[in-house]
Amino acid sequence: MRNGMASSITAGFLLGLYVTLGAGCAGMMKAPARYDYFEPPSTTDAWSPKISGWQRREQADDGSFTSPAARDSETASEPVASDGIPLPNEGQLFLPDDGLRGKYFGFRSDRRRAMALELAGWIQGQSRSHYVADGPIDHWATLEETLRGNGDDCDGLELLVYHALRDLGFAENEVYRAIVYRPSDGQHHMVTLWFEDREDPWVIDPTGAMTTGMPLMSSMPEWVPLKVFSQDVEYTVKQETSPSALAQNR
Repeated sequence: MRNGMASSITAGFLLGLYVTLGAGCAGMMKAPARYDYFEPPSTTDAWSPKISGWQRREQADDGSFTSPAARDSETASEPVASDGIPLPNEGQLFLPDDGLRGKYFGFRSDRRRAMALELAGWIQGQSRSHYVADGPIDHWATLEETLRGNGDDCDGLELLVYHALRDLGFAENEVYRAIVYRPSDGQHHMVTLWFEDREDPWVIDPTGAMTTGMPLMSSMPEWVPLKVFSQDVEYTVKQETSPSALAQNR
């Protein structure tokens, strides 16, 4: 009887331990949030005046910094095709295959990622000697202001990434500036997002304050994207609600 009781206690303990650890692991394995990055902004969006003010100054500052890719895209009737992943507003999808088409797009995708990763490493290195804090007033510099001043804070240094990717041939609807937010301490930051995948972009942080290298946004759960914009357009990022979350709220 003593042995039977001991066995029962041991079994109960192991079951409880399994349930406890299982619940803990389930919490740690929480799926990353999914976002719709291209929602039109509301008419009362607090970020819109700041964004539109920068857009006007950037467009007027110096036309020589308009990339060839940007100039070409102004007359193009269709978006530039991506490496097998549909871009915003792009309906055509190149399906992967084992033939020449698949090899071509695979090689091109590898080169583009290597180029973007090299750019991320370069700007994060340059920020160590060219980071200049704004002071009490947050001013979003233009590219010309950043170069003329020999540096800037995150929103000025980020422009070097944004413009460099465009100059290197990345399409207008692939590369955007982005405002991200960390709820834990209320910090806002400016980064470049490269939408090789419309639902999960690559992040290039010019200063390394958010991340180093070039991770996917889905691997940065402590940061929340708020706004996505370029010289010409502005979008609001909204978190998508999963069917399971909707069921729990009912």
